[in-house]
Amino acid sequence: MSAVQPTVAEVIRDRFASGSRSDSRRLVLVIEGGGSRGVYSSGMVHALEELGLAQVFDAVYGTSAGAINAAWLLCGRAGRGLQAWTDAAIMRRAIDPARMLRGRPAFDLNYLVHKVYDGLHPMDFPAILANETTFHPIATDIRTGLPVDLHPHIVDKATLQTALRASSGLPLLAGPPVALAGGRYFDGGLAETVPVRTALAAGATHALILRTRRADERRPPAPRLHDLVGGTYMRLRAPGAYRAWKERPCQQAREDGVIAGMGAAALQIHPPAGSPDISSVETDPGILTRGMDIGRRAVADIFAGLRPVIGGSAASVPATN
Repeated sequence: MSAVQPTVAEVIRDRFASGSRSDSRRLVLVIEGGGSRGVYSSGMVHALEELGLAQVFDAVYGTSAGAINAAWLLCGRAGRGLQAWTDAAIMRRAIDPARMLRGRPAFDLNYLVHKVYDGLHPMDFPAILANETTFHPIATDIRTGLPVDLHPHIVDKATLQTALRASSGLPLLAGPPVALAGGRYFDGGLAETVPVRTALAAGATHALILRTRRADERRPPAPRLHDLVGGTYMRLRAPGAYRAWKERPCQQAREDGVIAGMGAAALQIHPPAGSPDISSVETDPGILTRGMDIGRRAVADIFAGLRPVIGGSAASVPATN
């Protein structure tokens, strides 16, 4: 008879208590995308950092805003990431749909990645590159429409910054496809908003999955104008991405089905029932701060039973031998 597999919470508890990842498991953190809904997962990763759990994972996978929050966690500055999300001036500059009336992208990713994350609220890019927990931002290949793990293409600060832009580059709304290592990419959410399939294909055995929608929340259909304009643009410029775009209505059910099939090897943390719907283009600091607080409490509540262990002497988890 085969041994009973441990749950995700048990793997996390045991790794932290032992100070080791040498347990034959591959535990990953998976972070859903969602534009400004990423404030939920921003609060969640901050809680993981506060609890001392950032180093228990073998790898972190993130799509779009999920990739950005993954980067904040891996550089040890998740708290600073909260400040970037709730700075009203930054959010107004980063997200401005009115710019499209002037023929410019609504989302200014160059400003975010190269000015905010490399100046105003700096990420520690060298720390991400050196972290033994590997970083896996997901983007959509415009030729095939398939999700692509950009980790193999990240070799220095410049390619890391490019990967963050590629994972978050919404078609039309954020400008043209982002070029990296011979490929061209749009936002990973076109193909895999919750990048658990990519993580499983790479050998993940257990996954803690941070969601930016409530468990009872369904993705709404794209507005007709958005579908018409965005779909036409991709059909002409990026046919593979267009195919992924057309399949998006089925994406949430497909990803939820994969996660359900993992059984106890997956642990999802959603914003709790009653949490507000947050638009992907929300910029109001009050709403964004509320979402962060909700996400932070959600993780703290899930791991409340681990607090005696987390409060002990273990301080870090070295890499698997």
